[in-house]
Amino acid sequence: MPRDSYTKSDFAHFYPHQTRWHDNDLYGHINNVIYYSYMDSAVNRYLIEYGGLDIHHAPIVAYVVHSSCDYFSPLAYPDALELAIAVKKLGNRSVSYCVGIFKQGKVSPSAVGEFVHVFVDRASDRSVAIPCEIRKALQKLEMNHDA
Repeated sequence: MPRDSYTKSDFAHFYPHQTRWHDNDLYGHINNVIYYSYMDSAVNRYLIEYGGLDIHHAPIVAYVVHSSCDYFSPLAYPDALELAIAVKKLGNRSVSYCVGIFKQGKVSPSAVGEFVHVFVDRASDRSVAIPCEIRKALQKLEMNHDA
């Protein structure tokens, strides 16, 4: 599915998010790099809350190996947002997320990003299988294969 045709119904989990004054750039809208921090925050919050990820002490952590974002309509402070998460592809050692960034109350996203995590043993710095508890949480986010 092309990213510009996603709607809220394509996503499995949502977080409210309030933009901040310093998210705006000189042009008066949210700077493009800030969208990446929104995606990172939403995905990691989900992994912590639902997958039990301990970002400080877990022997297995998730590294971002790819991210991209398409922008459809501008956002600016003081917009209230909804950050939407879905899993596009769940592999043995990696997961590909789709993250929608919606202005609160809108059905179509202002931006849609892709975010890929590889799970890594912290000590050896080598990729490993996704831990069972995290895999279970990620399965709840899987998109319809037609998406």
